[in-house]
Amino acid sequence: MQRTILIAVMLAIAPIGNARGQEWAQKMFEVKSHDFGSVARGSKVEYRFKFKNLYKEPIHISHVRSSCGCITPSIIKDNLKTYETSEILAVYNTTSFTGARSATITVSIDRPYPAEVQLRVKGYIRTDVVFSPASVQFGSVDSGQSNTKQVNVSYAGRSGWRIEDIRSTNTNLEVNIAESHRAGGRVGYRLNVRLKEDAPVGSMKDQLILVTNDQRNPRIPLYVEGRVVPSITVSPSPLFLGTLKPGQRVTKQLVVKCKKPFKIEGIDCDDDRFTFKLPTTSRPVHLVPVTFTADEKPGKLAQLLSIRTDRGDKTVPKLQVKGEVVAEKSEAKVKEVQPGPTTP
Repeated sequence: MQRTILIAVMLAIAPIGNARGQEWAQKMFEVKSHDFGSVARGSKVEYRFKFKNLYKEPIHISHVRSSCGCITPSIIKDNLKTYETSEILAVYNTTSFTGARSATITVSIDRPYPAEVQLRVKGYIRTDVVFSPASVQFGSVDSGQSNTKQVNVSYAGRSGWRIEDIRSTNTNLEVNIAESHRAGGRVGYRLNVRLKEDAPVGSMKDQLILVTNDQRNPRIPLYVEGRVVPSITVSPSPLFLGTLKPGQRVTKQLVVKCKKPFKIEGIDCDDDRFTFKLPTTSRPVHLVPVTFTADEKPGKLAQLLSIRTDRGDKTVPKLQVKGEVVAEKSEAKVKEVQPGPTTP
């Protein structure tokens, strides 16, 4: 009898515990739904659902699945410690599917407790507009250099269809558009998308919005990706000086490289404990000795060095220098903590 009552109580409690389990998991996600809107067939379209471990226990995402083949989900990082972040990547399959498509992505968690979070996506894959290639892919571009990519836009439908505007919040992109053909209900455009020379170093994931005169679906996104890399590299980065005593001096050597010969004009630093021996010639590779002399003040060191060259300031990333100055213990204090001899 007691066993029967215990089982009944456990069954009554289980749904409540399961509901609470879903709540803690859902709180990790900033957004749980996304609308792709109207997109061109064959275009590259994706969305990243961001989430964060808000708890002390480590979290493990065991797997993700989609209710529709129109969405391919994947986990960017499946193990998260406290306050670590990750993303669920949802890729819209615009090549194999058309029309209105929606899907539910189920994210399964197995540690520290079993839970599931459902993410919802929807959109409309139109058959009358096709991009070739599917997106603007700049690849890796050296800082200080420009790069231009061309995308052909093909439309089949009304002969009066037009692209009236192209919008973007990214000021590093410049777009030129030209109509290539218009006949028999088919319209074509050439887009030349240019990444400007002064684009900052780092990855870029953005989109252009093509605004058309189609009243039902006027906006069409075109995805843009690329990465601006420093044309001049510095190693090691960061530079570690180690643990120093007051008055101690240490010299480390930097290797500064470029594909073409260049000259180092100076190194800016707010800490006068640093000195530098600058090369005077122009060459593709420079070896630069960096000397640090510790003073009497103990503490951790975190300093940024800015290397100036004749190729422009933006071509070299700032270098972080780390270290620590530790005060020596006095001899008297050392003797006080040492144990005395044992009396037999």
